[in-house]
Amino acid sequence: MKKTVVIVGALDTKGKEFLFVKDLIEKEGLNTLVVDFGVMGQPDFKPDVSREEVARQGGSHLADFNSGQHKDVAMKSMAAGLKAVVSQLYADGKLDGIIGMGGSGGTSIATTAMRELPVGVPKVMVSTMGGGDVSAFAGSKDIIFIPSIVDVAGINSISQAIYSNGAGAIAGMVKLEKPKSAVVKPLIAASMFGNTTKCVDQARGILEAAGYEVLVFHATGIGGKTMESLINDGYIVASLDITTTELADEVCGGVFSAGPDRCMAAAKKGIPTILVPGCVDMANFGGIETVPEKFKGRNLYEWNPNVTLLRTNVEENKKMGAMLAAAANASKGPVVVILPLKGVSMLDSQGERFWDPQADGACYDTLRQNLKPGIQIIEADNNINDPEFADLCANTLLKLLHQ
Repeated sequence: MKKTVVIVGALDTKGKEFLFVKDLIEKEGLNTLVVDFGVMGQPDFKPDVSREEVARQGGSHLADFNSGQHKDVAMKSMAAGLKAVVSQLYADGKLDGIIGMGGSGGTSIATTAMRELPVGVPKVMVSTMGGGDVSAFAGSKDIIFIPSIVDVAGINSISQAIYSNGAGAIAGMVKLEKPKSAVVKPLIAASMFGNTTKCVDQARGILEAAGYEVLVFHATGIGGKTMESLINDGYIVASLDITTTELADEVCGGVFSAGPDRCMAAAKKGIPTILVPGCVDMANFGGIETVPEKFKGRNLYEWNPNVTLLRTNVEENKKMGAMLAAAANASKGPVVVILPLKGVSMLDSQGERFWDPQADGACYDTLRQNLKPGIQIIEADNNINDPEFADLCANTLLKLLHQ
């Protein structure tokens, strides 16, 4: 049975370009299904799902947008409609991969739908935005962005090569037979940073020996968001949240924030969770010249030429303690908070640059004061990277899983 690539775009302004891509994909032996989300002129060829249907799925009527006024409303409605259409096509088994092309508006609409698809479903976006920061369009999903180099407007010597690459990329991903895992193991999510690598590596070994597969996420903002997304989507059976450093960036305005709801996905999903204030001693900025003026007199560490770490203070640690307590209190499943009393990172150990028992203590005290009765808190006389601490975290999570 042939697989199907869903092609999404505005066929009034970019119809010839999409027809070019459609023909290339079909020459690769795949079916195509075209969804039109244009709102102005007539489509250059007949789509499989019309713009009228997309607008209807978005709760609007296409006629409301024909004047070209209220473009913001049209964008939101067509994005919502496309999301509904694409989600239904996937649920019905009619989508094996998806490709879109466009400028900022088309990219916004197309990727809104792509973000609804599970991780692993091939997604390609040929975009004028592709060479810049696409994090707002990608979210926490695996969308492949191809810079269009020139605008998606016409077929010329440059754009023809780019469109062909886009068609080849989606066709190749869809046609590739992915290897099947011999044994499907339950998935555990673990958060890690360079400063907690020793801990997470040892804990991972214990959990994998017990029959679990551990997905390790780099706590760089997008890493935390991706971890939370997979938990929300139901892939993860337990959370080993050892490295909650993204809270420090949320509190201090650093570059690795995962948002104010970091740690809440596991709580809302009710999966067994270990919560550790790992690396909350550091907020991350770019090169030393990018550190905000208000932090220039603070304890700063140039981790590398592109990353500068700020040692968090007492007040900032109080805020993070409250955030961790809120996540634990909101948990619908079993949760244990584990505190490493001899430091929350490699740098936060006796004699190192970020050793500050007072700041750590502020986080711990706030946690103790705010945790609901009945939530277990374990205090370990270890640094977070001590082997004994890693063993404690892994074995405690295994006990929660076996309850």
